[in-house]
Amino acid sequence: MNLGMNIGMVGIGLMGHGIATNLVKRGHALAVLEHPGNQPLDGLKAAGAQAFTSAAALAARSEVVILVLTGSPQVETVLTGPDGVLQGLRPGSVVIDCSTAIPASTLRMAAAVQAAGSRFLDAPMTRTPKEAAEGRLNLLVGGDADLLERCRPVLQCFAENISHAGPVGAGHSMKLLHNYVSLGMVTLLAEAAACAQRNGVALDVFADVLAKGGGGGTALERLKPMLLAGDPSGLRFSIANAAKDLGYYNAMAGDAQAQRAVAAAVLGTLDGALAQAAPGALMPELVTLLAR
Repeated sequence: MNLGMNIGMVGIGLMGHGIATNLVKRGHALAVLEHPGNQPLDGLKAAGAQAFTSAAALAARSEVVILVLTGSPQVETVLTGPDGVLQGLRPGSVVIDCSTAIPASTLRMAAAVQAAGSRFLDAPMTRTPKEAAEGRLNLLVGGDADLLERCRPVLQCFAENISHAGPVGAGHSMKLLHNYVSLGMVTLLAEAAACAQRNGVALDVFADVLAKGGGGGTALERLKPMLLAGDPSGLRFSIANAAKDLGYYNAMAGDAQAQRAVAAAVLGTLDGALAQAAPGALMPELVTLLAR
């Protein structure tokens, strides 16, 4: 694949906007789907991006269609719903799903894309909107290795690290494994911090001791602004999205008949916090919610 391709994108949210911006910067002819959940499109349109109101029409002019959606229900609707991508998808094109999804759904969607004469990669992301804007995302790719190499020039427009996780579905599986571990660690630390407060341990002492021992690491660093100054911005990931991802992980583990007792407990903790949290509450706010 060369630069200057016709690429369609569905999902111009916080992550998708950075991806779209980098694709335009690298010379691709970008089409985006108008949707209320998008970030403002003015800058992209000014840079030459074309807006469509039909996913089928967007797919019909695209060699590559990139999806950056909330989850499996949204992916399934965009691909297979009325006026969806599959209604206009060009034979020989490629669908790249950068969403977070349940692998069982991914396999069904890949089969539907293949039945339409096109090919499919699942390529979920790690890192944040900041890295998306900088073109420095991590991608976890499931699908044919040769197809990944063919698509690599496009993916490198917005990704710093690209890992081939295995066949179709393995990318989404690895994303759920990653989020289970990373969000599970944040949940564990938040619960421990809440317990610390109830037992008279100051949060600055809690953070300092853990950082010097086995409790240190990325999760603690992301929680530190909340622990030390009540600032939740160290991890701009909502409790609602975390609960969604842990629900997906539990579904994946259940499908595989894998052990999931700890994962079920993390999901239960997140669901309980979500029931009392303000809309849009961020993961570091678990510290306060669990201390009530």
